[in-house]
This record gives sequence, C-alpha cells and structure tokens, in this order.
Amino acid sequence: MTDISPKNASRALRLSPDDNVLVLLSSAEAGEFVTVEGARIRMASALPLGHKVAARNIAAGEKILKYGVPIGSATRAISAGEHVHTHNLRSDYLPGPLEL
Repeated sequence: MTDISPKNASRALRLSPDDNVLVLLSSAEAGEFVTVEGARIRMASALPLGHKVAARNIAAGEKILKYGVPIGSATRAISAGEHVHTHNLRSDYLPGPLEL
C-alpha cells in the first residue's frame, strides 16, 4: 500500500507534461525541498499555496508554460525552485507594463 500521508504527499503539481512551472499545493519555506514526479526541487524563497515555481532552469526570453500553453516570457534567467511571477515574467496577453 502507498503511503499518502501529508508528509509524503506531493507539495506541487505540474498541470501539463510540457509545463516548466509547478503550482504549489501548500505553502513552502525557503530551502525546503518539494518533490514532483520523483524530482526534488529546492525552494529559493518562502511561498504560499497556489504560487508558481520554476520546475527547471528557465532562460531569459524563454516561454513560461502552464496548462501546456505559453502564459508569458521570462524577463531574465529563472533558476529551478525560484518564484515565477510578475517580477520575472512578462505576460503574453497584456500590453506592456500596467500603469496603476
């Protein structure tokens, strides 16, 4: 029988096999390892549930894939385990930087 207790449950999810980001299923602390599909990824910073992290190193300009489709482009190199969000991702759907 497989142990699916919380301590052994996956902490992140790859929504599509082509995705280069993972979605956190629970909060994670900096330095903590998140295991997905047998790979261990060290968290670069503490992040809450639902945030994206790089599943592998992503080059500047590379498309960010979530749900198997591009959601944006990396504005700089992103290391595995690093938060992927507006500070290092340019949307492919919104025109330029947003003015508030």
